[in-house]
Amino acid sequence: MIRSLRPLFATKARNHETTKADLVSCFRVFAFSCLRTSTAERAKTAEKSFLRVLGMLGGCFSLAVALVAQQAPDRSRPPEPGPPPPLTLPQIQKRQLSNGLPVWIVELHKVPVAHVNLVVLSGTAADPAGKFGIASLTAAMLEEGAGSRSALEVADAIDYLGADLSTGAATDSLAVRLHVPVARLADALPLMADVALRPTFPKDELERQRQERLTNIIQSRDDPAAIASAGFSRVLYGRGHRYGTPGFGTAETLKAFTVDDLRAFYAAACRPNNAALIAVGDVTADKVVPMLESNFGSWKPPSAAPAAAQQLPPVEQPAAREVILIDKPGAPQTQIRIGWIGVPRSTPDYFPLLVLNTILGGSFSSRLNMNLREKHGYTYGASSSFDMRASAGPFSTGAGVQTDKTGDALKEFFNELDAILKPIPPDELARAKNYVALRFPGGFETTSDVSRRLEDALVYKLPDDYFSKYVQNIQVVTAADVQRVAQKYIQPGRFVVVVVGDRQQIEPQIRLLNLGNIRMLSVDEVFGPKP
Repeated sequence: MIRSLRPLFATKARNHETTKADLVSCFRVFAFSCLRTSTAERAKTAEKSFLRVLGMLGGCFSLAVALVAQQAPDRSRPPEPGPPPPLTLPQIQKRQLSNGLPVWIVELHKVPVAHVNLVVLSGTAADPAGKFGIASLTAAMLEEGAGSRSALEVADAIDYLGADLSTGAATDSLAVRLHVPVARLADALPLMADVALRPTFPKDELERQRQERLTNIIQSRDDPAAIASAGFSRVLYGRGHRYGTPGFGTAETLKAFTVDDLRAFYAAACRPNNAALIAVGDVTADKVVPMLESNFGSWKPPSAAPAAAQQLPPVEQPAAREVILIDKPGAPQTQIRIGWIGVPRSTPDYFPLLVLNTILGGSFSSRLNMNLREKHGYTYGASSSFDMRASAGPFSTGAGVQTDKTGDALKEFFNELDAILKPIPPDELARAKNYVALRFPGGFETTSDVSRRLEDALVYKLPDDYFSKYVQNIQVVTAADVQRVAQKYIQPGRFVVVVVGDRQQIEPQIRLLNLGNIRMLSVDEVFGPKP
């Protein structure tokens, strides 16, 4: 019975409805229950239960009185956001191994884990002409056999230690990353060193990786979203520019790669004078540096001279707006990409551009998403981004929209692109800056998060006080700053518009908008010949 009364009074207390009449009613129910007790022992038990109910009801009544006495919250407007939480990061301790390999260390002692990254300052942008995809394939092959171990033996040894080891290549870097309980760090570092310094590049694993990537290309050729993204880059940068081809390369280059090609790229890029180590977690500099020295200190560059840094050719911005239509018969949606060449990561306008993009399409409550998704229901989501790399990456907006609303969606895209050039209202500017500032500390929650942030600082040569001044740099962005960078970097009249969908259904809608010259592009022109 006590359990049956508890939800009733809990609900009433929450709704400020508990009264004396409720208590009297409860007493009557309880008394009736006691009268039905037929033995002295059960009567004594009922008496004890009665006393417990009295205590419970008295507490509920007191709580209800206290809640009623409180002032009701103001629900006429949403609460104001509080100030950004302070972000206090441990100092980045910078050391160097005997071979000159830099080491960055950040001590985080709350959790007994360590994260160690070897970052090579060459990525897919360093692919030689005619060998696009070599950096990505080389990175994937590092853990497919190293030292005296096969790929499976490397994986088993890492699993036995309860660790994670991964490799990968980005546009401007290649990395080997180890996450391990700190108690197993001494055992795991030799495995990591084998993968990073002594890869064997087995032929059978190369063939497996090759076939996986060729299969991925076949899948991408059938995916309108992948076609749109790759087609957008191809139109902006062209076939000969590294940014104009996906990081994994083409079927043509993948089929031609040999073990010697992988070894040559590895020898040119993976050198101690072109790399650095990052250690984050429950470690101290005095303890971890000797461990790193014993595993990486003997790493010497090969005798062959390093390859010259790849200088990406300059690319001209589009002179006038153009629509590129890629036919995908039967596509259930239309994929849209709109934009042009953006800015490098080194741009002095980084923080104003970040606020600008947050307003335009960098958050759920951005103008593009609220318009195309929330207001019109054309898409599940519309967004924009500045892909900032060592060289200027693309600025793009995009969405997958209903086929029969392709024309209407394009019209709304350009409405928002035109509107962002006008002054930003103060409340919208404040929301965008708060959005960026308040979520920034969330990027430092784990050792992996911190190590990735340090990778960015290393690769793009960010100042030592970059993270500590990040929120301050966001908060000082003004409406004039946002309007200035919008007018400089967003010029809708010169944007490339890539549309992938069922030509028969969408071309008439596009032509009615008179956006500019329309030309067709095939899937083969985007990805190269089919595998």
